[in-house]
Amino acid sequence: MSGKSWNRLLAILLGLVLIVWLVVPFGMAVLWSLVDPDKAWSYPDLLPQKLSFRRWSEMWETTNLAVAIANSYMLAPIVACATLILAAPTAYAFGRLEFPGKSVAQFIALLPLVLPGFVIALFFTALLNRIGIYNKFVGIVVGHTVLFLPYAIRILSVSYSLVRQDLIDAARDLGAGRFTRFSAAYLPVLKPGILAALVIVFIQSIEEFALSFVLGSPDFTTVPTILYSYLGYNFIRPNAAVVSLILVVPNIILMLLFERLLKSNGAVTHGGKG
Repeated sequence: MSGKSWNRLLAILLGLVLIVWLVVPFGMAVLWSLVDPDKAWSYPDLLPQKLSFRRWSEMWETTNLAVAIANSYMLAPIVACATLILAAPTAYAFGRLEFPGKSVAQFIALLPLVLPGFVIALFFTALLNRIGIYNKFVGIVVGHTVLFLPYAIRILSVSYSLVRQDLIDAARDLGAGRFTRFSAAYLPVLKPGILAALVIVFIQSIEEFALSFVLGSPDFTTVPTILYSYLGYNFIRPNAAVVSLILVVPNIILMLLFERLLKSNGAVTHGGKG
C-alpha cells in the first residue's frame, strides 16, 4: 500500500473517531434537549416522536438557570485575569531563570492538578472560614484561582522560554526602557500563551463543579451545579441535555474565536533564548 493510501486510510479513521467521540454525543444531547415532555423517547423508537423547545422554556422559567449563567460568567473572567496576573512572576522564573531547586518548585506548582477536586474544596472551606472570608463569590474566586494556577504557569513558562535573549539584549543596547523591551521582545512571543492561558482558565472555571458546589451551595449556584443536580439520584436526561448544551456551546464558540485570534495575529514563535 502506497504512502498516499496510508494517509487516506488514517484520515478516514481519524474522521470516524471524531464522529464517534464528538459529533454523536453532541447530536444526541441536541435530540434529548428537544424531546417533547408529552412524548417520551424510549426503545424501540430510533428518533423522538415529537420535537419541541418546551424543555428549554420550562428550564428557563422553573429553575434559577439564568442566575447560574450570570454567576458562572461573572466568575470566569475574574478568575482568568487573577490567575494570569498571579502566574506571570512564577512563569517568568521557571521560563527565564536558573536556580537551585527549580525542578522541585515546578513539581510543587503542578500539585493542584493531581489532587481530587473535592479534597481541595473541603480544604478551602476550612481555610476560608479560618481567615474570615464568608462571601461565597469571593471564596469561589480564590479557590478557582489557586486550582487553575498550574495551567497558566505551565503555558506562560513555555512562552517565556521561547523569548530570544538576543532580542532583549539588542533592545537594551539601543537604549530601550523596560516597557519598550517588553513590548518589542516579550509581548509578540507571549501573546499566544497569554490568550491560551486566559481561554483555558476561563473554560475550566465555567465547567468546574466540586469547588463551586462545596463552597457555594446552597445559595450560590453555577451552571455545572445545576447540571449535576439532574445527573444525580433523580436522573432527568432531557433537562440535563439542555443544561449541558448551555454549558458546552459557549465554550466551543470561545475556542473557535480563540483559534481565529491566533491565526489573525499570527502565532509568533522564536526558538530558544538566544
